[in-house]
Amino acid sequence: MTEYKLALVGFGGVNRALAQLIAERNERWKTELGFSLTIVGVTDLFQGSVINRQGLDAAALAALPVVEGALAQLPGGDATASNEAVIKDCGADMIAEATFTNPVDGEPATSFCRWALENGKHVVTTNKGPIALHGAALKALAQRNQVGFEYEGSVMSGTPVIRLARQLLAGSTISGFEGILNGTSNFVLTRMESGLGFSEAVKQAQTLGYAEADPTADVEGHDVRLKVVILANELLDAKINVNDVRCNGISALTLGDIEQARQNNARWKLIGAATRNADGSVSASVEPRLLSNDHPLASIGGATNAVSFTTDLIGTVTVSGPGAGRTETAFALLSDIISLHQCATQHRKTCP
Repeated sequence: MTEYKLALVGFGGVNRALAQLIAERNERWKTELGFSLTIVGVTDLFQGSVINRQGLDAAALAALPVVEGALAQLPGGDATASNEAVIKDCGADMIAEATFTNPVDGEPATSFCRWALENGKHVVTTNKGPIALHGAALKALAQRNQVGFEYEGSVMSGTPVIRLARQLLAGSTISGFEGILNGTSNFVLTRMESGLGFSEAVKQAQTLGYAEADPTADVEGHDVRLKVVILANELLDAKINVNDVRCNGISALTLGDIEQARQNNARWKLIGAATRNADGSVSASVEPRLLSNDHPLASIGGATNAVSFTTDLIGTVTVSGPGAGRTETAFALLSDIISLHQCATQHRKTCP
């Protein structure tokens, strides 16, 4: 049985949920998965930091109040963040990175991932920014240092899309995809189908926690654009960047547009898509599309996400599931850790 020492970088809802899962299921994982997880460090810009090389109490971590400097309540804790010290010096084998990321430059998450990889630590992350903006450089760094770099949760939270396409569709060529990759925009469109205006639907999404105070990244397609870059580069070997993806959001859609679509047995959806062209190039876009009701994505309602892959051997394959949620996204981190463990076990070495 293997023990992995884990540092949590960012202690918001996702890594707090991971700590709760560790508290509740670590003993089961020893038997079912062949490993256990020991948290040896936590750092968070708001809640401070703590290091204990012998292991922190995961249940106590999960139970801490979400207040400024909360980690100082633990033995050895500090009210200020110690990002570099926790990442480099806490004795962790891997870091679970779940912090805020700037969609323009991918910071500070990109630096956190880079520090860990440079210091020979595996990285599992849910962040879109580092993968969409610096994915090739970070993967090359991981390979040079013979450590793993996994990011399943960066596209559809706990719903597997990257690993599913790589592993279960292996042997069949994927020529493109189209997906509903933002739960907020899909929720807004679903509520507009019930008669709410755009602004009212956005306010309801904010009340329910689906939308941020500034919903621009969601409703204007910027969030989806990052995810399209990730999927296109991972699954179509596209080598595109954010500026290569044409992007339009849903804010211009009116209740009249929604009603006209209904009368025509169709629905508006914000679709992120990429297609490999005959010359080998890849075209990518984010835009509202009018889908007939028999389209596999048309029935996806509320905050649910879905993506359809176009393949040469089995046609269109669609997977749907939650695109957000604390526990769901924490599960994505766990699935990445499982993948790293299986790779190391099968090959008796780390797998970049």
